[in-house]
Amino acid sequence: MAGSRVLFVSGSLGLGHATRDLAIARELRRKAPGIEIGWLAASPTAETLDGAGETLVPECRDYRCETDTADAMGVKGRLNLTGYVYRALGKWVHNAGVISRACERGAFDLLIGDETYEIIVTNVLGIRPFPSIPFVMMYDFWGMDASTRKLFERLGAWGLNFIWSRERRVTGRGENAALFIGEPADIQARRFGAFLPNRRRSVGGHVIFLGYILTFDPASLPPKPALKADLGYGLSPLVVCTVGGTAVGRELLELCGRAYPLAAARVPGLRLVLVSGPRIDPAVIEAPVGVERRGMVPDLYRHLAASDLVVTQGGGTTTLELTALRVPFLFFPVKSQVEQEVTIAGRLARHGAGVRMDLSGMTPEILAAQIVRHIGTPVSYPRVPFDGASRAADVILDRIERRRRLCGQRAKRNPPALDRP
Repeated sequence: MAGSRVLFVSGSLGLGHATRDLAIARELRRKAPGIEIGWLAASPTAETLDGAGETLVPECRDYRCETDTADAMGVKGRLNLTGYVYRALGKWVHNAGVISRACERGAFDLLIGDETYEIIVTNVLGIRPFPSIPFVMMYDFWGMDASTRKLFERLGAWGLNFIWSRERRVTGRGENAALFIGEPADIQARRFGAFLPNRRRSVGGHVIFLGYILTFDPASLPPKPALKADLGYGLSPLVVCTVGGTAVGRELLELCGRAYPLAAARVPGLRLVLVSGPRIDPAVIEAPVGVERRGMVPDLYRHLAASDLVVTQGGGTTTLELTALRVPFLFFPVKSQVEQEVTIAGRLARHGAGVRMDLSGMTPEILAAQIVRHIGTPVSYPRVPFDGASRAADVILDRIERRRRLCGQRAKRNPPALDRP
């Protein structure tokens, strides 16, 4: 596969997608040394990829940021996913054009999209022509649900599911492929909506299930006391509160801060670390004396592994890492974010992992009691498949090889260099 060129669009919200995309890229390079990967992403993913030494294509300048839309809509721990999609549609149409231009300019052999819905939506609706190279689309949830009974939202969810039920017209074409990061049980066995097909049956013989993706090997980490010492935590009981790569979680961080004195009175030496991520300035987080505030934390999984309890939102990557690390955790799915409220919460319930909480009506007193109750609790989460990055790389390389055979090993003439924007 030496000389093959791949455009990787790392889309969607937050940073969980970036970490799993980097894991897939590492597997691609391990299995096919010499493969070239160009990246198309917006903030905060672009900064993460650049910091990892990856090559961003010049079109990143024009690729519009979806996380900005989510941050503008997210209030008090709530993000209406259907409403977010309404606002993001204009960006999706624009970004679909940016992706097409990047494919043409860069002379790539294959396009990978991590939740690159702009390609699915614009092609099913006939708004944009499809790129003339194989496309591998990655999903981690399947279908939209309305979070209220408002007619506008319910009609919007139905319309999105109508498109979703026809995504096979895109990913089932030619050498394209659809990958699902998870297991068949992560897709509900019910209809997309009235007059639409069953969700789980719609993937039959079409979608490839990868299992899950981790960026680290849990077995390679030292025991918790040694890890705590290495990270400077000493032997104190440690609680980490983290909210991922959007600005939606400020309320949860500040709630944890208010709960700290109450919990510390019952847990001697308790240490609380608030990790605000790249979109919230830790300096603006209101917290009492004794609470540590941090922004972006490299290798956050090591801090999670060192923790005696983690408080987090319902993001797929963080909760998956905690399940693999077998660390007790409380999770607060973002209200009206149906992926977290339905798909991820359902997966965690199936695995018996974490304790689901509700930010509505939550008080510092209640949260402190939950922290005291669950800190250091032994857990026995089941082992789940974590080799999804390797499986994804196999599918991608297979599609590249199919294209080569189809094109008769035709070589490209003087492809442009992959350079940073």
